[in-house]
Amino acid sequence: MESILVLAHTEEDGSLARPALEALAAARALGGSVSVGLVGGKVQPAAGQAAAAGARVLAVQGEAYTQPRYATDAAAAEALARASDAQLILAPSTSRWARALAGVACRLGGRIDTHVTQISMQNGVPAVTRWFYRQRMEGVLTRSERPWIVLLESGAGDPASLPAEPAGAGIQFLDAPAAETRTAVQGIEAPKAGQETIRPDAKLLFVAGAGWTKKQADGAVHSTEAEQLILGFLGGSGASLGGSKSLVDLSGEGQAVLPFMTHLNQIGQTGATPRHPKGLSTCCHGEEPHVVGWRFVTERRAVNLDPNCGWARGKADVVYVADAFEVMRRVNRLLAG
Repeated sequence: MESILVLAHTEEDGSLARPALEALAAARALGGSVSVGLVGGKVQPAAGQAAAAGARVLAVQGEAYTQPRYATDAAAAEALARASDAQLILAPSTSRWARALAGVACRLGGRIDTHVTQISMQNGVPAVTRWFYRQRMEGVLTRSERPWIVLLESGAGDPASLPAEPAGAGIQFLDAPAAETRTAVQGIEAPKAGQETIRPDAKLLFVAGAGWTKKQADGAVHSTEAEQLILGFLGGSGASLGGSKSLVDLSGEGQAVLPFMTHLNQIGQTGATPRHPKGLSTCCHGEEPHVVGWRFVTERRAVNLDPNCGWARGKADVVYVADAFEVMRRVNRLLAG
């Protein structure tokens, strides 16, 4: 079996986040020797987690690697890859690695595949699975070129199970090649507490459609109330917010919009493919591109006034034929109680 390297950048406290643990679990499932390459300002907690999984630990540590930056991240990843001499390199598909690892593959003379949802052994060689054509087609790929870098989508697998107490780790620290850093990190701008609507670890995905901004039974648009109902539900339930393409596109058409809804919330078509255990769609018609984005949602329910909407045609487990405004008013009252 080929040697495997798992690349991971540490969190602020020096630990590994869930996407990194998912990549580690995928590497262990392949068999063979596994090394973990850590990048960050502090790596000791993450090294203990990796050692508990039985992996050899390599690290590039320093203040320059605290924040994501292409020059330093690419230099660190290249140093770890060369030191490990791994033929297969797995990494979580975070924005930090997605930005840097294509360049690293070029420096190493290897190949890279992104948006991979599964990796397994087939006929004695590693094979990756990913989706094409807006998640409508599934493909299985193998490559002969090495080293082969694979970016694994988060949420597609289970994280590595580790002992409650991290193991003591022997860390091999590396000096990354000097990188020309023309980018300076000035700080982080983040939403205020309670304003974040994208929650990947939430148990429920709540998806709003364009019907929220259309005329209601009284002939008027109630976008302000729609905003209050949706945000009230998100606050009370801790759900993650998604939006249909028709809704997030309304801002370009001069129509009433929900100010907290952006293209980052879009589900289906060119948007995200979420993996929440449950999903609730409101004021959506259940068009195929939108439903395809729900492929990995286990339990799907919808609220729509039209009993013949797309959700009712075998695309949802349960369809509530009702007014979404009335339903969410009642639900929010129950949550408040």
